[in-house]
Amino acid sequence: MSLQARRGAGAIVLAGALSALGVRPTPAAAPASRVALVRLPTGAIQPQLAVDSKGLAHVIYYRGETAHGRLFHATLDRTGTWSEPMPVNHAANALATGAVRGAHLAIGRHDRVHVAWARSDMPPYPASHAGAPLLYTRLSDAGTAFERERQVTTFTTGVDGGAIAADGSGRVYIVWHGLAPDGPADEDHRRVWMARSTDDGRTFARETSPYDTRVGTCGCCGTAALADRSGDVYVLFRSAANLVHRDARLLVSRDAGTSFSERRLQAWDIGACPMSAFALADAPDAVLAAWETGGQVQWARVDRRTNDVSAIVAAPREATDRKYPAVAENAAGETLFAWVEGASWNKGGALAWQMYDREGHATSEHGSAPGVPAFSFAAVLTRPDGSFAIVY
Repeated sequence: MSLQARRGAGAIVLAGALSALGVRPTPAAAPASRVALVRLPTGAIQPQLAVDSKGLAHVIYYRGETAHGRLFHATLDRTGTWSEPMPVNHAANALATGAVRGAHLAIGRHDRVHVAWARSDMPPYPASHAGAPLLYTRLSDAGTAFERERQVTTFTTGVDGGAIAADGSGRVYIVWHGLAPDGPADEDHRRVWMARSTDDGRTFARETSPYDTRVGTCGCCGTAALADRSGDVYVLFRSAANLVHRDARLLVSRDAGTSFSERRLQAWDIGACPMSAFALADAPDAVLAAWETGGQVQWARVDRRTNDVSAIVAAPREATDRKYPAVAENAAGETLFAWVEGASWNKGGALAWQMYDREGHATSEHGSAPGVPAFSFAAVLTRPDGSFAIVY
């Protein structure tokens, strides 16, 4: 008998002896998951998060009716404990309907928190034009409250899909898509627009369309914006042409938002607006981009030096009901990808996630959990020790 066989036989005998004595051996512990699930406070939806220079996670979330709600800011420490929430807006003027129109936040110079959101039709902000204009606020100099919100859209109409980015040099970028007031009111003529600040959000220049390629923009779809650690600016959006060509596209600026290059990430022909969302995340040597196509979610790495895009990685197992991707990468190059399954208009779904190694291969670590509310989604956090948290 081999040594391995003798050890196996001995283990069986020992187990039998312990059983006869009424002793149950302790089973081997399963590997501890490096993905912690963190629930939002009761009644909250639509988490958005960013991590400051000290490693503290800042989260904003929405409460109230989806057509006119309140926004709150809180921090989340390493134990999963929430700070006391701080009101963001001074009136119930935020819009959450559709899960692609919620608030977004960014961390700028001196760890100042910046927030932008779609304005609802509630006073005291009467609409100066059609659509849902974007409001903006920032944390005060003292860091004890948010300043009174102000409107940053000045002339574009049919505004939708707002996002925000900020860098460590005082620049803040607010992005959306909409129509010029003197142009045709169709998707082929919708454009991505950007309002820029160079003084930490104190003032914003009048919006401009940041790229020259004149592709339309899919109405009712979201956008994502990011200023990476180098100060380069990234924008993800869905284009529209001839009512059916709705492609995921990436804009990149290497000159602080003055000019942008553009590339198509993935084509999608669908004769309807899919109301899809996008995500961007800064990683040690790349930027991660995530989006939805045909009911499936996927992500890719964008080389921050060349703009080259890696092979697209789709979530494992085929599906046709996945939406709202979120992605993050730790210092070891491991990627956590999360999304929502089974959600639709005014209907919640289930959270799902998958871990990938530094080569983009799916690992054995994955999972799911029920309970994502209607018009909500998840946000992903990388912790300093390399573990992850999903807030939902």
